[in-house]
Amino acid sequence: MKLDLQAKFLQHLSQKKQDEGFTLIELLVVIIIIGILSAIALPSFLNQANKAKQVEAKTYVGSANRAQQAYYAENSKFVTGVADYGELGLGTATQTVNYKYGISAQDDGVLARAEPNAGTKAAIRAYIGGVKIGLVAGTGESTTLAILCEGDKAPVAGGKLGGSTETLSKMKASDSGPPECSTGYKPIEGK
Repeated sequence: MKLDLQAKFLQHLSQKKQDEGFTLIELLVVIIIIGILSAIALPSFLNQANKAKQVEAKTYVGSANRAQQAYYAENSKFVTGVADYGELGLGTATQTVNYKYGISAQDDGVLARAEPNAGTKAAIRAYIGGVKIGLVAGTGESTTLAILCEGDKAPVAGGKLGGSTETLSKMKASDSGPPECSTGYKPIEGK
């Protein structure tokens, strides 16, 4: 009986050795799955840097819009030139590594722009913000209305550059409703 037990034990050990490790097919399947997941996730991961750069522009232009509204409430006029940019009290530069910022008058309002720096290879979009005077329906009181617009595409992909020739629609006080984004731009909701 002792020999029978030894034979079974040796057979068990030899069977156990065959069950160890992964087969080549199992390893290939795992590598293929990892490759597919990487191909799906990599473009999204690489685009995060451009999104972070665009957040800078959204923040600066949105802040300029709010500062213009506050400035108008206190002074009954808008800041309309880059030379007077400091009067808004933003404490931001008019040029950064990624964008060039500017403000200018349009009709009865003012525009704030974020234009991607010339020669940039990054796929970052242009931004335009607008603030105008509007009337509150029924009361006849004036208020300020604002909008923030984002370029449909980055300039490197054929989108708008956001330069000083860009304008917004409905910027006159007599126009009903808030300003509207022009062709090539879309409004950013909730900003």
